[in-house]
Amino acid sequence: MRITIIGSGYVGLVSGACFSEFGVDVTCVDTDAEKIARLQRGEIPIYEPGLNLLVERNSAAKRLHFTTDLAEAARQSEVIFIAVGTPERRGDGAADLQYVYEAARQIAGHIKKFTVVVTKSTVPVGTGAQVAEIIRTTNPEADFAIASNPEFLREGSAIEDFMRPDRVVIGVEDAKAESILRSLYRPLYLIETPILVTNVVTAELTKYAANAFLATKIMFINQIANLCEAVGADVHGVAKGMGLDRRIGAKFLHPGPGYGGSCFPKDTLALTRTATEHGEPATIVESVIAANEAQKNRMARKIIQAMGNRLEGSRIAVLGLTFKPNTDDMRDAPALTILPALIAQGAHIQTFDPEGMQAARRYLPDLDYRTNAYDACQGADAVVILAEWNQFRNLDLGRIKAGMRPRPDGLYTFCDLRNVYVPDTMRQAGFHYVGVGRA
Repeated sequence: MRITIIGSGYVGLVSGACFSEFGVDVTCVDTDAEKIARLQRGEIPIYEPGLNLLVERNSAAKRLHFTTDLAEAARQSEVIFIAVGTPERRGDGAADLQYVYEAARQIAGHIKKFTVVVTKSTVPVGTGAQVAEIIRTTNPEADFAIASNPEFLREGSAIEDFMRPDRVVIGVEDAKAESILRSLYRPLYLIETPILVTNVVTAELTKYAANAFLATKIMFINQIANLCEAVGADVHGVAKGMGLDRRIGAKFLHPGPGYGGSCFPKDTLALTRTATEHGEPATIVESVIAANEAQKNRMARKIIQAMGNRLEGSRIAVLGLTFKPNTDDMRDAPALTILPALIAQGAHIQTFDPEGMQAARRYLPDLDYRTNAYDACQGADAVVILAEWNQFRNLDLGRIKAGMRPRPDGLYTFCDLRNVYVPDTMRQAGFHYVGVGRA
């Protein structure tokens, strides 16, 4: 089977590499000639563990190709995936679908045989119908079927999520298209992956509903963590007690500075917009969005309070800038809210992130970027963990403390916004330790 994937960003590149690993002949198409040239040279434009090896292996095997020529790729393909960006539209939070619609117009002119056109980008309900209308209007003779195949890839674990998914959702209303897509995903039958086949609008909504629910879980435990601080409880005990209930489960019950990234912020906003347009406001999701912004601001206040409300002339070491570990994605990262608030109070921020500093410089050019965690902590009045990269989980606390400046009481301020360390251990080591939801 031959397929084309339009868009060589995070979703398109990971999907293309993984499909080619299944033995499928994949061509990734992008309008960015420089990006395509880099990919042809084996240079990966994003950080995702294991992706470079997957691309290298399948490019060498001639199963994975990169081009700017959609015409040639589309003519040879049975399936064309649309995997372009759908960023938040400024002003109203709706998904910006201009790239999806432009891809549809381009596809229409190159369909020469029956082709399944699949939206893999995260798109609002009704987008599939709009794509079909664009193709029919542009090329009335086109023989095609529309499908929706939303991705459920976690940044940092995307290859595992593609190769061993919890489920594959296929929205389709044409028997021939369903047969082709089932064949494409046949390698996953060997590991008994559930394949959910439904109609297009249901598949489109499933993606948004899943992300909104996970975002809700995150903000629920964050609000419980805030309550724990007020009443003297430990959020980790509460979360464990909740998670052991099989109806709830332990995943995503980890308190912290709020969610970020390319999906949750954008998708929750888009879902509330769609719900309002159809007269069914998603008030729970609206509250989650507001709570997430409040949590980021609360974390800034927590750091300020830990430093005695005196930041003028201080130095703060920040470990981790990306919205989560194992990615270089800075989109909507809590750091983008928290760090400017500290700078506004007169703090000097010296920071280190294993993979995210190049991207961070575009958003936060005034930070003092360091070469490693210990360099970042040198001369600091406080240490803040914002993203729990593995290398921050077992720091040499003696070395950290030796480079820091102590408080007037002789302790060293350590704000652990991911609850990586054990409070009693940190206090015994001479730190004024501040976590999230730990009274």
